[in-house]
Amino acid sequence: MNISNSQEAQAVSAAGSHRPRIAFVQACWHRDIVDQCKTSFIESMLAKGYAREDIDLFEVPGAFEIPLHAKKLAQSGRYAGIVAAGLVVDGDIYRHEFVATAVINGLMQVQLETGTPVFSAVLTPHHFHGGAEHVSFFKERFLVKGAEAAHACADTVSKLAALAVQG
Repeated sequence: MNISNSQEAQAVSAAGSHRPRIAFVQACWHRDIVDQCKTSFIESMLAKGYAREDIDLFEVPGAFEIPLHAKKLAQSGRYAGIVAAGLVVDGDIYRHEFVATAVINGLMQVQLETGTPVFSAVLTPHHFHGGAEHVSFFKERFLVKGAEAAHACADTVSKLAALAVQG
């Protein structure tokens, strides 16, 4: 996509807003756990001066589908940043390390190819089980990851915007 810095700034701002738009892509496996990341992310972005309408939410079936969705969103030119959230656990068919590696490598490739920063809140616990103690632990962990992703996203988007103005 070949658009000037001023056109890009317009493309990634909500109508009538000077704030950049952010996409949040969430895998639906273990939604009850991953939803905590989304909730924390939105709350943290609001605390940083973003409005709820600056953040578009997207869902995909599982973590493996996140990179392609992120790439399409980045290519649209509408977003200054994309955050990915998911929980990759050991499955019956293949090892979770393969899926996690593919997802993280895919997300890195998206940001390098498009110039749109992509942030990962995709967790890969070792020996996850659905017991109450594990579920509770990872719900809490995703609250932390959501806030961390918001900080990284807002900070990086701001710094990249400043670089665009300088360049």
